[in-house]
Amino acid sequence: MLLLLISSAGATQAKDTTPAVELHGQRFSVEFATDDASRVHGLMMRTTLAPDHSMLFVFSYQAPQAFWMKNTLIPLDILYFDTERRLVSMQLNVPPCKADPCPIYPSNAPARYVLELSAGTAHRIGAQAGDELKIDGDIGTVR
Repeated sequence: MLLLLISSAGATQAKDTTPAVELHGQRFSVEFATDDASRVHGLMMRTTLAPDHSMLFVFSYQAPQAFWMKNTLIPLDILYFDTERRLVSMQLNVPPCKADPCPIYPSNAPARYVLELSAGTAHRIGAQAGDELKIDGDIGTVR
């Protein structure tokens, strides 16, 4: 019996290694877009985005950023974060682009990280300027 207790006590649970971000106390699984090809493609052609899922665009520099919704089929919240991962700008409930030319949705301040969430999520969680974005996962090489 003692041996069984020792082995049970020594057992460890596997840590969840799924990449995630946390914003305003809410955790989202995340896909990283860290190179030009993945940033250009983004969430294009997807018909759904789970409420607990996101895409994080990572740039190697901080500058004004601008996104559009060409070939993006779902409405999104686009949140812009600076180098310190503080929320500096939001474009909320951005609709899919139905015809060219597609509108551009710029940041109101320089940003290095851009988080896309299902439309309405930022409002639902109470996201506001200055919120910190926590990143749990390996971003890898940013190009």
